[in-house]
Parts: sequence; structure tokens; C-alpha cells
Amino acid sequence: MTASTSAAVARELTDVPAVTILCHVRPDADTIGSGLALGMALERQGVDVEVAFPDTVALPTTLAGLPGSTLLVSAHEVVGHPVVVSVDAASLGRLDSLATVFTAAERSMTIDHHASNSGFGDLDLIDAAADCTAVLVLSVLDELGVEIDDDIATCLYAGLVTDTGSFRWARPESFRIAARLLDAGVDARTWSRNLLDSHPFRWFEMVASVLGGAQLVPEACQGDGLVYAIVGHDLLTGMSWEESESVVDIVRTANEAEVAAVFKETGPSTWTVSLRSKRRVDLVPIAAAHGGGGHRHASGYSDAGTADEVVAHLLESL
Repeated sequence: MTASTSAAVARELTDVPAVTILCHVRPDADTIGSGLALGMALERQGVDVEVAFPDTVALPTTLAGLPGSTLLVSAHEVVGHPVVVSVDAASLGRLDSLATVFTAAERSMTIDHHASNSGFGDLDLIDAAADCTAVLVLSVLDELGVEIDDDIATCLYAGLVTDTGSFRWARPESFRIAARLLDAGVDARTWSRNLLDSHPFRWFEMVASVLGGAQLVPEACQGDGLVYAIVGHDLLTGMSWEESESVVDIVRTANEAEVAAVFKETGPSTWTVSLRSKRRVDLVPIAAAHGGGGHRHASGYSDAGTADEVVAHLLESL
């Protein structure tokens, strides 16, 4: 593995006949948007492109409606071209069933912005200072000399607006990039609403139940406080992954807690845990202690057991 630059990745992608682009499991707007933007750009240069994600969880309808979605192939239909690019996956494990496609490639590249990513490709474009992977993909497209039209810009905007929480924690450069994407033709009003402010009515019932059971642990995190909530498997029935993930952005608003955690039971006694912090607590080592990773202020991991057990596991590590 070699630390790389946008120019180096662009050189690797120049004049290649075919590329497989892999997005991470439980796909969000940054991984899908990045994958489709890169895929459309390469296809326009005559490259045979396939974009895939581990389809253990269905793609949310909103993301399936992004431009370039015709490039998506199901996991079991992936050809696995000699050149493979992973987008927004913090580790090889995040590619789940498609990890073998990545490792079998003659040439592999990762494009990612997670601080916990130590690199797992032949070339690794990793920048934890970037607000999202989409902005790194944009830098590669610029090196390739690709025109950023409204379709590519829309996919990149999807990653940017979601990973910055609608720009609530964006760096100055992200605002400049957003202006560039809007100038390219992004319908920001429509896509911001679709990606951030649209929920099925049943979501309200789920959120009401979850928030009603939220707990505050003031002494956690050396007195900085923890707030947590549990989303049981029964509440997730009929909900997309994206809908359940949105709960953490509500829980994290508690004034009395520096850290927020949401435990989501994706299967019987099987959990994913989303962590958020505000300013002082670095979540990467906490998530890593449980086999996960992410960013300083947004990380996650998986666990197993009863609700009480997985909560206890986290509390013991704080």
C-alpha cells in the first residue's frame, strides 16, 4: 500500500479499459454518490464501469434515484475488473462480501476520508481533513480533466451535504465546493430535502418510541456525559438503514452530553452502534476498541448480545 495523491490516482485510471468501483456495506450518500460520480466520469471516457455495494441491506430509494444509478450492479453480478477502486470504505471489512473482489484485483485503490483508515489498497488516497469522500473524488476528476456537469455534481453534492450535516460542521473549503457544484446545475433545494428532510410517517412513531427511552449518563466520558438510545429490531421493521441512522442526529443534540450513542438491532441480538461527539472526545479509539472506526467526531462499530449487554460494553470502555 502506498500513500497517494489525486494526481497519482488519476494516472492509474487513465486509459484503463475497465474499472470496478466498490461502495461500503449499508451504503450512505457519500459512498454511493462518490461511486456514481467517478463511474459516470470514467464511462464517458470509454471505460467499462460497474459500481456495486454489498447488498445485505437494500439501497435507500433516494440514493437509487441519483444520476448514474444504471451503473449499479448487484453484488452477485460483479465481474471484478483488473482495476478496482474502493470509495468511502474505512477498512477492507467495510466492503463485506465484496472484499474478495478488491483483494483479487491486479491493481487496487482506495479513496476515503476516515481517520481510522490505515490504507488497504495498492494506492491509498486518504485525507482525514476532507469533509467527505466526494470532495476527494472531485479532486481526482479534476486531475482527469473531466467536465463536472449537473449529473456528476449532483452525486458529489449528495455526499457533501449529508456528511457535513447540511454544512453544520463543514470546513470553509466545503462551502466553496458546494458553490461550484450548484453552479454546475445541482438542484440543491430538491436534493437537500430528499436526502435530509424526507421520512415515511412511520418514522415518527419509531423516533417517538426511541427518544422516550433515551438515557443520560452524566458521569460517563470523565464527566462530559453520554446520552444513548436503543432502536430495537421490531422498530426497524420496514425501515431503511438510512431512516434508523438519522436518529443519532436527534439524540446528539442533548445539551448535557458530549457523546451520543444509538444502538440499532439489525438482527436478533446483532447491533450496529453509531457514536457522535461534539468537541472534546475523540471517538476513533473508542470505536477501534470495539473493532470499528470512523472519524474523531463520528464513528461506529458492531456488537452482539442483549440490549443491556451492548450498552454495558460501551459504558465499560468510556
